[in-house]
Amino acid sequence: MVYAYIQDVPIGEELYRRIIDTIGPLPMAGSLAHLCVRQPDGALRYIDVWESEEACANAFDERVHPAVDSAFGGMRPATEPTVERLDVLHSQIAGREPTWG
Repeated sequence: MVYAYIQDVPIGEELYRRIIDTIGPLPMAGSLAHLCVRQPDGALRYIDVWESEEACANAFDERVHPAVDSAFGGMRPATEPTVERLDVLHSQIAGREPTWG
């Protein structure tokens, strides 16, 4: 079963690009998909799909949070944006067997 969520983030495109540049091009272990979409009001929304919640947590500890810290000049904001967990009924990801939630 996959772990998926939506997260609205209060940052602009420039800061997002700095974070992604710091994370680097190598895939994060357990990440199946990451989309960053611009909302009609200009805010950014992440849509993420992971092999498991544990893989997501490990990637945040090892790669995402250090990149965010760096982008914010050494210290990320004290609180995380709200994560809205998605109840995945079915997933079909290229190169993987389809799964049912």
